Amino acid sequence: MKTPPSPPGADRTDGAAVRIGALVPLTRPGWVEAGHHLLAGLELAVREVNAAGGILGRPLELVVRDTAADPQRAAAAVDELARLGVAALAGEYHSVVARAAAARADALGLPFLCSSAVLDALTDRPTQWVARLAPAQSHGWQIYADFLLGAGHRRIAVAAQPSVYWASGARILRDHLAPRGGTVVELDMSALTPAAVCDELVDHRASAVLLLVGHPEPAVPIVKHVRQDPRLAEILIGAPAGQPEFAEWTTLLGEQGAAIPFLRYLPERLGPLGARVGTALRERLGEAPSFVAFEGYDTVTVLAEVLRSNGADRASTAESWPRVAFEGTRGQIRFSRTPGISVWQWAWTPVQVVDRDPAQPDRFRILHTG
Repeated sequence: MKTPPSPPGADRTDGAAVRIGALVPLTRPGWVEAGHHLLAGLELAVREVNAAGGILGRPLELVVRDTAADPQRAAAAVDELARLGVAALAGEYHSVVARAAAARADALGLPFLCSSAVLDALTDRPTQWVARLAPAQSHGWQIYADFLLGAGHRRIAVAAQPSVYWASGARILRDHLAPRGGTVVELDMSALTPAAVCDELVDHRASAVLLLVGHPEPAVPIVKHVRQDPRLAEILIGAPAGQPEFAEWTTLLGEQGAAIPFLRYLPERLGPLGARVGTALRERLGEAPSFVAFEGYDTVTVLAEVLRSNGADRASTAESWPRVAFEGTRGQIRFSRTPGISVWQWAWTPVQVVDRDPAQPDRFRILHTG
């Protein structure tokens, strides 16, 4: 990850640092590329906050912990960061990991602004301590289901691994599609090889198969087998969780990775702030920033605004969620209580269904918006 040097005087602030704990997947089996994008956004925002004078003259400091997609490791990191005296927590990409972190944050009374994880049930009970920027899974995946119906798909297979997140996604799709004439058949990837998936798709006469699996394994092998099977030349491959968002997807799959629709949380056009931040993120990453990088940036900028208004008191930060009204990179951010969601929720960030253009795989095509 390319990080340019700070300009002279960019980090000059006085007093003890205000610390934010950052939970990020930076090693396998975590989705490392997503973690790097998330961290780039978090770090860029910290740099800009400090260049503008920090938090009431005190520097903002990011204390990063690698979750490696491990819920227990994330929970332990929350305990450690709480002992270190962080004012709040930020970040995390994986939903099951964020759920573990949110549970500990709630128990400890530590504010947590979750950047990317979408699982509806981020906590078992309503909590004042946790807020979220990413849309709830039910919101985004229902939009994806509408895209499938609009494209004429009624017989849909999901190649799924055992996970609370994947099971929740399959249930959302089934509940939304069934009343509208769609059917969903689940293919258990703990029992099937990628080659066997192809046979199942033929047997079920599916017109679309959705990848509810990890990346790169087994998502990449499934795509390769389906693309190479002449019986499935017309089938749509979809990836609502966003596996094709990152450059590694094209590196591993080339042209085979194009025309696979996925969810992305960006507006059709970025405003002036988003465009400026996008340019800075591209310089920092050495590649086009994903929506995850924007989520990281918005997370720190929202927390900085709250901390400037209320100081580093944890209870005051948690009490501030319903008063947030902040122009982020992707729109006006406000938190509210949303039915079925146990945390303070931004309802809603822009949602797109996009794919990579077969004629130019580094270019994204917007197929549907919600």
